[in-house]
Amino acid sequence: MSPVNFATDVLEAAPAGERALVEISREGARREWRFGEIAREANRVAARLAHLERGDVVMTLVGNRSEWVLTLVACFRLGLVALPCNEQLRAKDLELRLRVAAPRLVVCDERNADVLAAAGWDGDTLWVPFGEIADAPAPPAADLSPDDPCLITFTSGTAGEPKAVLHGQRYLAGQMLQARHWLDARAGDLVWCTAASGWSKSARNVFIAPWLRGAAALLHDARFDPNERLELLERERVDLLCMAPTEYRVIAKRATLRGLIDLRGAVAAGEALNPEVLGAWHEATNVWIRDGYGQTETGQLTGMPLGIPARPGSMGIPLPGVRLDVDDGELVADPATVPTFFLRYLGEDAPPAGEPWRTGDRVTRDDDGFLHFVSRTDDVIISAGYRIGPFEVESALVAHAAVAEAAVVAAPDDERGTVVRAVVVLRDGFTPSDDLAHDLQEHVKAVTAPYKYPRIVDFAAELPKTASGKVRRAALRDTA
Repeated sequence: MSPVNFATDVLEAAPAGERALVEISREGARREWRFGEIAREANRVAARLAHLERGDVVMTLVGNRSEWVLTLVACFRLGLVALPCNEQLRAKDLELRLRVAAPRLVVCDERNADVLAAAGWDGDTLWVPFGEIADAPAPPAADLSPDDPCLITFTSGTAGEPKAVLHGQRYLAGQMLQARHWLDARAGDLVWCTAASGWSKSARNVFIAPWLRGAAALLHDARFDPNERLELLERERVDLLCMAPTEYRVIAKRATLRGLIDLRGAVAAGEALNPEVLGAWHEATNVWIRDGYGQTETGQLTGMPLGIPARPGSMGIPLPGVRLDVDDGELVADPATVPTFFLRYLGEDAPPAGEPWRTGDRVTRDDDGFLHFVSRTDDVIISAGYRIGPFEVESALVAHAAVAEAAVVAAPDDERGTVVRAVVVLRDGFTPSDDLAHDLQEHVKAVTAPYKYPRIVDFAAELPKTASGKVRRAALRDTA
């Protein structure tokens, strides 16, 4: 399970003159970073964080830019716990993270200053862009064990607030398994994982997995544009591409796919890709998009094997050494075989040793051992790869003056797989209308991260409920 200290055993051990990072700003400015430059600048950031104690939490609210990478590497060096946050989060989302994780310091992009202040933060802050950070001796690298805390990522729940998932240092070294057998990164490659900073997939596949294999990473700090994606793939001569299934679908639908002579591989995770999209990409690029599956708590568990045509709708087979079973239709993992399994939820005890991990995902396994996602066993909505807890959206809706009750379910969608659908009961004095539906959508965007907003708003006189008063979401899904 080595290396343990990612900063010294991976970054500083890499050839100093080899390319590590290609950074493209929102304005289009381009910069190449070498491993030696990353190590030097990350050590300067580490010196700025040297007053913190090992195990302290550092929250980041930064886009896909080098300062985010440098901060995480500095945290890894010192044994600090990184809490990356997505820039789409609103003040209420950030307030929860500040309260639960209690960071000692926040690294924040200046463009996010207002939302951070609205969340109530007035503590130690390191602003991005960094500008000049005074030279200082690099603090000694921490002597870390695999179970020392390393990273916090929040995951959506079904009936309460998002939960804080705490990973250990083993999570970083454990990425070698998927980097070799699914991502297939190789020395000298340029790898582009498009996930925004703050998602569990972003840290592990934007730069951790590529660097473990000696590959370089591409950072693009801009919103998704299908034509621009293709232009960058071609111009930067990207070898490996990691995108959300929705991004592959939208590019296939809205842009003109063409041959990408340098693209050797492409992977996706979060939801199944339909045969038409797989076929379109393969016909244009001669590359099969290989699906995979993992959770915030577990890291990557499965992947479509290398060297074979992709199987539409399948998330592949277990990664080598990972034991997965299907129990009563639910995917169950043996944590002892998962090198990236989490330590615990903040505020809770560690999962009991020796007990299987029930993923909450219903799957089937075909005669050849390939797994196929069916549905969640709970009410979590998977839309465009985002996992959205209905409780968060319902809480935002009922905070609106017009809403008496609200229930949120998934509805099918051609591009996003599913979208959020809200069924709303209005208070006396309010009348259903398209204008009110739009107002509710904008209200949710303002209260919580915009990707959670209900793209469909239906009005009802009442919600279907059980005898005990619990909303019957299954009945609402049947009417979608």
